[in-house]
Amino acid sequence: MGCSTRVASSSAGSGSTVLQNSGSEEDLRVLIEQRKRKRMISNRESAGRSRMRKQNHLDDLAAHAAQLQAGNHRLASAIDMATRYYLAVKTQNSILKDQMDELCHRLRSLDEIIASCGINSDPSACPLTFDGFLMNP
Repeated sequence: MGCSTRVASSSAGSGSTVLQNSGSEEDLRVLIEQRKRKRMISNRESAGRSRMRKQNHLDDLAAHAAQLQAGNHRLASAIDMATRYYLAVKTQNSILKDQMDELCHRLRSLDEIIASCGINSDPSACPLTFDGFLMNP
């Protein structure tokens, strides 16, 4: 787009020429300025939408992180409870094994006593049970 100028002669007829801006050049400048303003406004709105999307994304990520942390806390608590239960069962199992070893030792001792006395080792012939109570009163 070229600038257009017109040559006007003075009314006095001196022959001097004056360069003047045409109306279309001024209109072009106004149009360019309007387009710049519209583009600036559009860019600002677009940047605002972009910031809003970014903020929403950050909020979503923060909420997701909070959910994951809560899940981690629940899992850590469940693991802690399971570990405590495991240790309690393991302790109880150890106690029961010790009791079983002691009872097996007692049973072997009783079997040795019975064998050394020459008494019939048939369990049905003995009226006593393992824990000392009578089976057949």
